[in-house]
Amino acid sequence: MIPAQFDYTRPGSLAEACQELAADEEAKALAGGQSLLPLLRMRLAYPSKLVDVGRLPELAGVHDRGDHVFIGAMATHDEVLRSGVVNADCPLLALATATVADPAVRHRGTFGGSLAHADPAGDVPAVVVALDGVLVARSAEGEREIPAAEFFVDYLESSLRQGEILVGVKIPKLGAGWGFHYEKFQRTAQAWAIVGVAAAVRRSNGAIQEARIALTNMAPTPLRAHAAETALQGLELADGEPPGGESGQVRQACAEAAADTSPPGDLHAQPDYRRHLARVLTHRAVRKAAGSV
Repeated sequence: MIPAQFDYTRPGSLAEACQELAADEEAKALAGGQSLLPLLRMRLAYPSKLVDVGRLPELAGVHDRGDHVFIGAMATHDEVLRSGVVNADCPLLALATATVADPAVRHRGTFGGSLAHADPAGDVPAVVVALDGVLVARSAEGEREIPAAEFFVDYLESSLRQGEILVGVKIPKLGAGWGFHYEKFQRTAQAWAIVGVAAAVRRSNGAIQEARIALTNMAPTPLRAHAAETALQGLELADGEPPGGESGQVRQACAEAAADTSPPGDLHAQPDYRRHLARVLTHRAVRKAAGSV
């Protein structure tokens, strides 16, 4: 299908891009285009203007900032996946990024674009929520930092204001002693997640000291599974022990991940099946994360 008519501009600076977006509430920022262009073709989006931010140097790159990694909004998924600092200090992000679509999409799609699009079935948002990332937005009025837990408002809706552009994301470094895993269930390779689980686990003397768990596609926004995180604290998880060999305690704690969720029902899965998947995948992700410490 042919998109509806729109204007196109490529600003030369971030300040100019902010002005373009602030002046027209129907304007949209164009990054990699992997989410926006299909919506245009299907006429599910009708922007009056596309503001192309693809060549703004302020949005580029992956940077080591000491206590955190800063990922520019225009960094592609492939850049994130291949980044030495991401693999060293934020491996959970690399694990999830490797499951995003296919190589062609990962070379064009952008890290910031996938967050600003705010699709609950996307893999990256849940990881940023699990790692307590902070999103940095810029407007003509200045810069604003938004905790990941507050950034995702509703289905395909973020807390970005008119005239704001997502500049990048700060991902805190968790340090030594943590293990990570991203578990994803999909009907076919390269498809959206029916359910995904991002898990980070810190162990000491065989016991779980802290767990961070976030869910993909279990609500209109990515969710932290706080009940499961709390239930897992202090539980022992012996190396090499078969799944379910922990007297059921770890499995029962992981089952709490499905509590207080509101998963969608569609042609891929009904809510009850998604809750079942959340319980199973959380247990699997926690065990693999703990085993990687």
